[in-house]
Amino acid sequence: MMKNALIVSVATLVVTACGNATPVDTAMAAPQSTSASNEPEVGDRIPEPRATDEERQAAAEAKAAALRARGVREIGWEELLPEGEEERLAELYQQQMAMLYSGGPIAEGSAADVMVQIGTFNTVKELDQTKVRIPGYTVPFEFGANAEISEFLLVPYYGACLHAPPPPPNQTVFAIADEPIKLRNLAQAVWLEGTLYTQTQESELADAAYTIRIERVEKYQY
Repeated sequence: MMKNALIVSVATLVVTACGNATPVDTAMAAPQSTSASNEPEVGDRIPEPRATDEERQAAAEAKAAALRARGVREIGWEELLPEGEEERLAELYQQQMAMLYSGGPIAEGSAADVMVQIGTFNTVKELDQTKVRIPGYTVPFEFGANAEISEFLLVPYYGACLHAPPPPPNQTVFAIADEPIKLRNLAQAVWLEGTLYTQTQESELADAAYTIRIERVEKYQY
């Protein structure tokens, strides 16, 4: 529980660091979240799927068995962080917040009103070349009507890189698909399955400490 609390705290600090973030355009909203309006808010982490009845529990068990048969490991975002990284991230964000607000509130449009990626490229080496399944929100590099993309970012909370600062590099996954994927919305909640690499990728939106070569994409069901 301590680990999850630290990660949620870091996500909150990320959003706070960009205090004048643009409100989410509901026309592009991702699938339902646990917020009161049933729409994800900027900074919302991908929620845990909840089994509400025996049928859903049975389906989850069948899915887990199928994953094991394919040699796929289902992981959460905290598993991408090496030992001690949560504490390092919390300290880095506290330092950043102290620096940003040392001169008073940040004015919208000022030089300080920027999305800064804080964190490290430290990875869990044992995950290199591992077949995994991980949930997250899509962040495409470009988007338009009937857009089909083959490269995008996967992030753990809604609005990252678009309405809020990027997560740390080791909480950002660069996704590559051999076959283009058609997105319904700009930010979608999905499951990605494929081979994960501890391979750094740089982009204008954010840098990633991990890369995944996609084999399967599924809509995330809350």
